Amino acid sequence: MAGQERWRAEGLLFENCNCQLLCRAHLSYRNPCDHERCLFHWAVHIDGGAYGDLPLDGLNAFLVGDTPRLMASGDWTEAIYIDERASSAQRRALEAIFRGDAGGPWAVLAGFVGRWLETRFVAIEFRDEGRRKRMHITDILETSVEAIRSADRAGVARLANVHNQIHATDQVLATGDTRFTDQGLVLDTKATHAVYSRFSWEGP
Repeated sequence: MAGQERWRAEGLLFENCNCQLLCRAHLSYRNPCDHERCLFHWAVHIDGGAYGDLPLDGLNAFLVGDTPRLMASGDWTEAIYIDERASSAQRRALEAIFRGDAGGPWAVLAGFVGRWLETRFVAIEFRDEGRRKRMHITDILETSVEAIRSADRAGVARLANVHNQIHATDQVLATGDTRFTDQGLVLDTKATHAVYSRFSWEGP
């Protein structure tokens, strides 16, 4: 399956890491992160999409990683968590996408990964509460990001015209709280760097 099918996906992506606002590596991996190790996550909810003829609508995924302070140097460690509601074929498709085997934007990010941990299939709860986005995996993860209000207090603060492989060019600036422990990785943040955006991906 990997690399053979055309695929697309649209939905919501949010991230949180242990850097303070704003993570410099979010703008370029050649910028150093705040700490000796960057610990981060990407949370994904797919509104619509397909891998070939296989629908991906409504599925969730969560990726967590540990990188050197200079992310461009590579040697990242990553783990993927995929919605247990996915069928066997959907599980294979999502793993191929997020490991970069199916091409598209995730193939660029996969080039930095030196070690993949076990992919796990778990019950993932996703909630979109307007300015706040949440994801939960029992005994593993509790994370939420909340948009920073704009200067007029009526809207949200945004990053505009920003290049990023997986986010839209227009992103909402937020703060994030995460508690994650699994497979030897620990992410524990409070009011640190976070953004969210509507994504549109395709490959190969």
